[in-house]
Amino acid sequence: MKILHTVESYLPARHGMSEVVRQLSEGLVALGHDVTVATSTNNKRTETAIRGVKVVSFNISGNMVRGITGSKDNYIKFVKEGNFDIITCFAAQQWATDLLFPHLSSILAKKIFVPTGFSALNDPTYSEYFIKMTDWLNTFDINVFLSDTYKDIQFARDNQIRNTTIIPNGASAQEFANLSEPYLRKKLNIPKSSLLILHVGSFTGIKGHFEAIQIFLKARIRNATLLFIGQNQEKIIEKLGRKQRYIISPIARLLKNKIILSLELGREDTVQAFKEADIYLFPSQVECSPIVLFEAAAAGLPFLSTDVGNATEIARWTSGGIIIPTRFKGDRGFADIEEGAKLLEKLSNDKPLRLEMSAKARHAWEQKFTWEKIVSQYELLYQKLLTNS
Repeated sequence: MKILHTVESYLPARHGMSEVVRQLSEGLVALGHDVTVATSTNNKRTETAIRGVKVVSFNISGNMVRGITGSKDNYIKFVKEGNFDIITCFAAQQWATDLLFPHLSSILAKKIFVPTGFSALNDPTYSEYFIKMTDWLNTFDINVFLSDTYKDIQFARDNQIRNTTIIPNGASAQEFANLSEPYLRKKLNIPKSSLLILHVGSFTGIKGHFEAIQIFLKARIRNATLLFIGQNQEKIIEKLGRKQRYIISPIARLLKNKIILSLELGREDTVQAFKEADIYLFPSQVECSPIVLFEAAAAGLPFLSTDVGNATEIARWTSGGIIIPTRFKGDRGFADIEEGAKLLEKLSNDKPLRLEMSAKARHAWEQKFTWEKIVSQYELLYQKLLTNS
């Protein structure tokens, strides 16, 4: 099959959506298919093919509501005239999908849409956009949702959209199947006896970094390390300086038996951190279907998460997570710090519970949530669409 995946950003950019498209694209190449990714220009990207995946870059930015700038006509022409069998658009509210919405009926390839959440669904600015969305969803051959409970699939159900299916996210067996010998604690000077609590995510202000610090400091636990991994980590320290009243002062009091590390690590060390940590703490404010929770399950790492995206569903699917009570303001969820601290205390002090959650989560991942299995589901879906044409 000749396949086109469209996404706003791709390698070397590292975030949830680029990782999903990377795993699917590379997996389909490994199965013998011809895969191209159409995406934004990235000055750090020097190759036109990455691990067998062709990458075509367009100097375009924006979305239908905010406005789109750049080489729009070149992109639309490329999609229409590329003789693709399959075109899959990943995520709404960004140019790579929005530019194609008005042209769906004139694109001859089989068309798949993976909405990934509809984060602006309740934003009045996007009201007209989502009025049109029902027609667009019906024009795709099929719409793939990552969850059976999140608001994007609920929107589809509320609007009687029938051409839907569910394929979840996952984590790579290539990365997580082998629970390799530990080395990262030694490399980072984290004592073996220290309870290692992990948070992975670039600092954006909405991924729960501050909440994680507050929960960590409030929890009555000793000899523990909170490790942040991701891009822009230096901004955590910068922002903390503005929050001295309720964060810096407690750090000064408690740091003698609690350590906070904020680092930008490579992928190999990041995966190793999942394998060596004791608890994954993820009080994020906004998510769709967070890959990091599947990666925690793959590593046998029990997680604490806010009720954002389909985190509750992932906790149920894997039996590997506990949900922190969450209050919502608009589309953002905010962890109950007091209750989060109590849950962290409970999980920290109950090693048998952690071991039980670890075993169940890893088994669930092996059975259902490896990228290898998920790639096969996409391949089967693509083949069925072509067979039924």
